Parts: sequence; structure tokens; C-alpha cells
Amino acid sequence: MADAPVLLLLALSIITCASTAFPFYRASDPWDLLLHTADMLGAVLEPLSQGKCYTVILSDGSTSATFIHKMDKYRAAWGVGVFEVRAYGQDSNVTLAKISHVVSQARRLRQLSWCVTVVVLSDDPSFLTDFAKWSLKGRLLVWSTRLLVVTRLPKNDIAILLTSHWTFTMMNSMVMNIDNSNGIKNSGCTVSVHLPYNADGAQVVQVASWTPAKGLRYLTPLTLFPEKYRNFYGATIPVTVLTYEPYWKTTVEGNITTYTGIDHNQLAAIGQALNFTFRVLPARNWEEVTDLVIARKSFMASIMYAVMPNRLERWDFTFVFDQSGFHFAMATPVVKPNWLSFYYPLSGQVWIGVLVSTLVVCVSLVKITGSEMWQSRHGRVSAGSVVLEAVGSLLGQGLYGRLPTSQSNHTLVACWLFFGVVLGTAYRGSLIASLTLPRLPPRPETIEQLVTAVDRITMESYGSSYKTFYSNSESSVFRAMGQLMYIGVEIMDGLNDALKMKTAHVGAHLYIQLTVSQHYARLDGTSPLYLGRESITKLLLGWPLPHDAPYKPELDRNMMLISQAGLYNQWKKETLDAAARSRRISQREKLKKLADKDKPNESSNAKVKSLTITHIQGPLLLLGLGLALAFLNFLIERFLVQQKHLSV
Repeated sequence: MADAPVLLLLALSIITCASTAFPFYRASDPWDLLLHTADMLGAVLEPLSQGKCYTVILSDGSTSATFIHKMDKYRAAWGVGVFEVRAYGQDSNVTLAKISHVVSQARRLRQLSWCVTVVVLSDDPSFLTDFAKWSLKGRLLVWSTRLLVVTRLPKNDIAILLTSHWTFTMMNSMVMNIDNSNGIKNSGCTVSVHLPYNADGAQVVQVASWTPAKGLRYLTPLTLFPEKYRNFYGATIPVTVLTYEPYWKTTVEGNITTYTGIDHNQLAAIGQALNFTFRVLPARNWEEVTDLVIARKSFMASIMYAVMPNRLERWDFTFVFDQSGFHFAMATPVVKPNWLSFYYPLSGQVWIGVLVSTLVVCVSLVKITGSEMWQSRHGRVSAGSVVLEAVGSLLGQGLYGRLPTSQSNHTLVACWLFFGVVLGTAYRGSLIASLTLPRLPPRPETIEQLVTAVDRITMESYGSSYKTFYSNSESSVFRAMGQLMYIGVEIMDGLNDALKMKTAHVGAHLYIQLTVSQHYARLDGTSPLYLGRESITKLLLGWPLPHDAPYKPELDRNMMLISQAGLYNQWKKETLDAAARSRRISQREKLKKLADKDKPNESSNAKVKSLTITHIQGPLLLLGLGLALAFLNFLIERFLVQQKHLSV
């Protein structure tokens, strides 16, 4: 109701401008000589006024102001907008430009009113053809907009007109054909409509007639502007899809193609409710899927698409029946050989504490052993032997009994042994755990981490709109992601690249999850690929339709019923359960084959996980360094001994 003043102002201004543009009344004007034309038009429009409907009248210039003023008593409560496009004596390009401008203005009126009836007055087939094209281009009509063409063309021309253009064939349109064969005073009319789907096939049907004597009479059970898409009468409609599990799956056995999947189930249920079957048009890629929809060769792309602003510029969407998130898949980080594997069980502070404690104990024992007062029964013990005793006891080795037997030494050694037992037990337990269950490197889980960790992000061909959306985003993270995106990479190629290079593949969560499970899952249930924890974008899902598709209200109504009944979620659960069950059966068969191969070697425990170079690289490296250092010391000692002998 807030738009009512604006609408009324626009209506008044348009009526004024249009009236001044009309030519003066001419007695020879053929429309004015038909005395009952206004009555005919009023009889058809009056049942449709509904109190608040707006009427838009478009003329080709052959109508006078007098005829328009005869329509005063049939004006709707919210007014009448009158437009005129004079085609006589003008260039065809100028006429087309004027029609496009008028259609644009009329569309603004249609958007301001919830109920609009468009009346086109013309006897020129070229003008009506141009109007049909530009009303489609300019998006003048939706299903709730009624279109009434008033003409005096022959019946054959009307039949061609009704069957040749989407505007007249599929939209909510009718033709009122005026017949003055019985004289001007007794002129009447018939009202015809094209039914694309009917029990007897597509046909033009005369719904009603009007005569001065009998008024408006209905010739069939149909009403004016009948519903065309509540029953398709078993017709086959064209749709476009591509295999995108678990939403659509195609199975070909010989010459028989079988379709399954979540969205297939929804389309089949809608087809059962509206009484139609479907035929899948061939499409090579995702762009062609929607191009056929835009060209109206396909009724819909019956597979989930994310509703995005830049996509709405090219096509419409059905009722939003689900939501999903886009996730990225990357290679699971693996433990790489690291010589510091023996270092990880204890923190850096603990290692520093152990080193300081060892130095303090070694120095204390050397001082005690070096004192003449506390020499051992083996005599004076060298400092190196004392250090070996202290370090050996820390590593769990026994004492050699070469240390002094004083009480102070016993106290120090007892504390040191207790410290070594506690520390050694804790270290060995943590070492075993870290070797058998190594700590995996950190992996990207969020979008911020993703854009800094990869060199490229791949996506299938339908991702061009996502790349545009992300590249134009106000978020710096999304812009960075848009710059890294490469479009046109199939999912298997993208996932294989992720295993070999620093790349990630982006797609719908269910689709990637199912593909990874089917093609990359190991026998133990793990996978070399993982899905990021954070969803890139939460998406609302719908099916692409041509702009202002007249069958959209019926599709939306049935989709809403399916969603409210929980059927779509149930189909989703059943599809995923079936895929998981198939995967488990396949894994059991692989395990059975593997068990059959290993029967001769059943005594060997092949399932025990062996330690690899990754686990013990650190100790081996220390051993190698120790051997090298010992060999270097040996060479130095040998050289010194030779020098001593030479000097003697």
C-alpha cells in the first residue's frame, strides 16, 4: 500500500502524456466505427479487475483518443496506463527502439502493482511480432501478468501468432479477435488461447465469444486466462543436467540410460504431481547446461545451483529447497623424515633442565672423586670415567662401582638414580607414543589458511560465476581466493593435482565427500585427502529457470511441499547411506581378496605396523655422528702417539 501514491502519480502522468500524443478524432478511424469494441474489451477485463488490478494499454497508433476515452468506465481502481508506438511511415529500427522504451516503462508499472493486465491493440502482424520479442527481452510479463491482444487479423494469422512466439504460446496471454462480418453494428468477438499442454496435444482453443445480443458466453469449461501448467497431460519436457553425485547419477547399460540421485528424485516427484515426464538434453559442460536454459530450449536445469546475485542477471531460480556449504579438499599432511623425532617427547625446557642437571651432577662427582680424602678402592678415577658413570646411569645403564663410597657420594648418586628412573620412564613412554602415533604437521582448515598454503585452487567449469563473485568481494581473503582460482578442472583431475602439488579443489561438500570416499578411501577407512573444517560459503540452492518462466509458480509450490514434508532430506540420507553401503561392500571384497593372497603366510603378522626410517632417523643420525666423532678422536690420538714416538 505504500506504493499506491507513487503508482497513482505515474498512472496519471502517463495517461496525460499519452492522450496529448494521440491524433485528433477522425470519423474514418476504423476502430471508432466499431461501436461495440469498448464494450467487448470491458466485458473481458471486468471479471479480472479484482479491485486493485492495474491496466496497461499499448497501441500501434491506429487508435484514436475517442476510443481510449470510451474505456473510462472500465478503468481499474488503480488506474490505466496508456502507451502508443506509431509505426506508420517510420524506420523499423526507430519503431523497435520505441517499443523497447515503452516495454521498459510498462515493466516499471508492472513492478509497482501486484496485479497487472496488459492490453495490446494492433492489426499489424509485424508490430505484434516485435512486441512479442521485446516483451520477452524487456521482461515485461510474468505468469501473474495477463496479456490480452485485441486485433482483427484473420483466424489463420492469429493461429500462427499464437503458436510462433513464447510470449503468446507459453505466457498467460489470450487473443480477442473482433469480427465485423455481420456489419459494424452487429460486430462481435472471440477470445482464444493457446494451450501448450492439453489432453489432445498443443492447440488453440476458443474460450469465449461476445455479441451485442448475448454478451460474453463461455464456449468451454475453461475460464478466461486459464492455468496452463497445473497438468502437463503426460507431455515430455526437456531438462539439462550433468552427472554430479549424489544429486544426479547416470548409469548406461547397453542402450538404456538410468538416472538416480537426490535431485532426480525431486524432479520425478514433481513430474508425477504435474503429470509430465522429462528428457535430458545433451550438454558438454556446465556452461552449456545453463545456456540451454537461457535460450529456453530447456525448461530447467534440474540440479542444484547456488543462488548468487551475478547469476540472477542471466536466469531465475526456483524455490530455495536446500542449503549447502562449499568446502575445499587438500592432501592430508604426512610425517616426513625428521632427525628431531627423538627430541619431541620432551619440551625444550625439560631438555635444558636435563642438560643443566647432568652438568651439575658430573661436576660434583668429579670434584668428590678427585679429592684424596674420598678416593675409591680402585684408586683415583679419571674425570671421563666419572662422566660415563653419571650419563650411563641416567640412560638406565648399571654402575661399575668405581665411584667413591662416601656418604655424600651415596646421597648424590641415589638422588641422581631416582631422577634418571623417573625421567627415563617418562621419556621412553612418550617416545614410544610419538614413534607409533607420530604428530601430524598442521593442516589448513580455514579460508585464511588456505589462501596462504596453496599456489592454486581448482574448480569445475560452473565455478566461473564463483570466481567473479569472490574476485569482486569486499573481503580481502575472498579476493585472494578469486585470484588463485582456476576454472574448468574436473573433480578427479583436481583431487589428483592436490595429491601431487600445492593445490586444493573446491566443490559442494556432499559431492567432494562422496568422491573422496569412493575413489580415495583406504582399506582402514583413512584417505590421503581431507576436507577443510570451515565452509567457504553457505549457499542457498535452487534450480535455474529461464527469466520469468510461466511454470515457476507450480514448480515452487511442489518444491515447497516436498521440502516441508522432509522428503528432500530423506532422499539425501538414503543416497548417502546407499553410497556408504556400496563402499563397505567393495572394501570387504578387497579385504577378502587380500586375505586369500596372504593365506600361505598366515603365520607372519603382516598387520603389525613396522617402524620406518621416519621414526628412528634421529637415533641413527646421532649414532652416525658419534661414530664419526670417535673415528676423528682415534685419528688424532694415533697421530699424537706417532709424534711422541718420533720425538723419542
